[in-house]
Amino acid sequence: MRNLRLLLEYDGSGYAGWQVQPNRPTVQGMLEAALRRLTGAPVRVRGAARTDAGVHAVGQVVNFETESPHPCGTFRRALNALLPRDIVVREVTEVPPAFDARRSATGKTYRYTLLVRADPSPLHRHWSLHVASPLDVPAMAKAAEALLGRHDFSAFRSSSCEAPHPVRTVWEARFLEEPPFWHFVISAEAFLQHMVRSIVGTLLDVGRAKRSPEEVATILASRERARAGPTAPPHALCLERVHYEGRARDPA
Repeated sequence: MRNLRLLLEYDGSGYAGWQVQPNRPTVQGMLEAALRRLTGAPVRVRGAARTDAGVHAVGQVVNFETESPHPCGTFRRALNALLPRDIVVREVTEVPPAFDARRSATGKTYRYTLLVRADPSPLHRHWSLHVASPLDVPAMAKAAEALLGRHDFSAFRSSSCEAPHPVRTVWEARFLEEPPFWHFVISAEAFLQHMVRSIVGTLLDVGRAKRSPEEVATILASRERARAGPTAPPHALCLERVHYEGRARDPA
């Protein structure tokens, strides 16, 4: 039995998220169907991140076991021929039996993209959030500094989150400018459900002068979701990278 690792890139616009769901199109479902056609046997893949409906990825990592003798290059070419055009396999490598895309991960990096200008963009509407009014991005960046380190992120956690505990370590939370876009980049050992989008919604309140930068630290300390801002839409969120070394893994 071989253990194969895939690096995926996908546009999540047409999917109900990563994880298989009854009677709904998902990235995992599409990938498993393609693998079954290729190998002639049922295949269950494990993804590093369970991206929500509408969320994209350029660095999703999955693994699966197979008895198929196809070389890695054949797997990549055949899967890209079988998959829809909005899902692409960028790499296929054989890994040790103990490798697990989710459990072996030491962290993840997400990017949330804001289009800050008066007019929306028909070309970028599927992967950026249009903000018509100017934002105080320096104030947003200052507020984001409160997120760094190990904290209880209950204030930025979905009520349906099933994680066993809300404590996470964030080692990066910054804004990158690419006019007219601003990218919020955040890296952590693990994320709670809707954590990034809840943080972005709160930071947007800061950028619109509805909150002070210092208020984010107060919200975080309160552990109360009701005190944070709204959950930002999913379509501007992208899984950038899954880390497998260099950071301590979340104990959960």
